[in-house]
Amino acid sequence: MPPARVDLIAGYALAFGGLAVVQAASATSAAVFVLDLRPAGSPWLLLVVAVLNALLGMALGLFVSAFAATEFQAVQFFPAVIVPQILLCGLFVPRDSMQPVLSAVSDVLPLSYAVDGMTEVVNHPGVTAAYVRDVVVVGAVTVAVLALGAATLRRRTP
Repeated sequence: MPPARVDLIAGYALAFGGLAVVQAASATSAAVFVLDLRPAGSPWLLLVVAVLNALLGMALGLFVSAFAATEFQAVQFFPAVIVPQILLCGLFVPRDSMQPVLSAVSDVLPLSYAVDGMTEVVNHPGVTAAYVRDVVVVGAVTVAVLALGAATLRRRTP
């Protein structure tokens, strides 16, 4: 019996998600304990955001690969999905100083909330409403993108 689309995406999400969690935890641990980079907030809050960001990246990758027919095609999709988010998320230019159209686009991109969540942990000693909003948005987008990836995955039979 062939696996359902949801089972296939769930299997990939569990495998890649587990690796993403390990990678985020080791990078955060190295930054906090080895390099002695101390955020204003708890390192645990930083770990939560780092893990959610890693899971978001994994979910976006699975979503994009659901549309691709070949591995080469999947690699070609990534610049179209990732580059605009990197340019508009606030890493290079503060989102407040962007043109109104770009700022509006930035407000709907999930990477903007991921960056905002990290900024909240670095700048504030406790949990803020903005931190909770950012964590909820990143988590919800991760789940939604995985669900959309499962719904749009094409069935191929030999």
